[in-house]
Amino acid sequence: MTPDKAEDEGNEDVEMVEIFVMGKRYRVPKGLTIMTALEYAGYKFTRGCGCRGGFCGACSTVFRTEDEYKLKMDLACQTAVEDGMFLVQLPFMPAVRAMYDIEEVEPEEHDNILLDHYPEIARCVSCNTCTKACPQDIEVMDYVQAALRGDVERCADLSFDCIQCGLCSIRCPADIKHYHMAQMARRITGRYIHEHSDELEKRVQEIKNGEYDETMKEMVEMEIDKLKKTYEERDIREEG
Repeated sequence: MTPDKAEDEGNEDVEMVEIFVMGKRYRVPKGLTIMTALEYAGYKFTRGCGCRGGFCGACSTVFRTEDEYKLKMDLACQTAVEDGMFLVQLPFMPAVRAMYDIEEVEPEEHDNILLDHYPEIARCVSCNTCTKACPQDIEVMDYVQAALRGDVERCADLSFDCIQCGLCSIRCPADIKHYHMAQMARRITGRYIHEHSDELEKRVQEIKNGEYDETMKEMVEMEIDKLKKTYEERDIREEG
């Protein structure tokens, strides 16, 4: 992210708020998300900006508001700017990920495969800070406790909506790498616990054969409201 232009002088027809980006002062329209406010201020995103809609986790941001001593964390594409907001963006979370071979981590052959690879989960003090930090409202502490019990499938299920933003880890006093551990749980569950799906193999082959290329092209070019309507009205096959 690099500043491309000088501070905007503001617009008398729009209510403006004052923010600070990496210590530099800007005036931006009230109601913008942090991401759009940064662009309004002249910053060009070259990284830390993926889906722009709250589901990729790329725009993790740390901020502090005026007269508030606590650091706050959220996704820049979801959070509106506030007057007196001080911002720092974190395009990468420095959390170490355990290395493993998926063919060698069958859960039945280990007492607790997740604990073996992420022993720091035993330091969890159940403070629930990780859950409070999650922009997806995932019960992060609950899936850590499931991992501690050796319940890989439960951990995978509770963490299913994780977008790997890393905000849980950066807030954790026990230095747990929640999102890396949960990703391992989901991979193990898909490889060893869930039943084999012939339907999945069939669909993958259809994709490889290009059977959905035209549909994907139509969706990419679709107006956002129509795309939302199409998503909401999609057919969902019930289990069982």
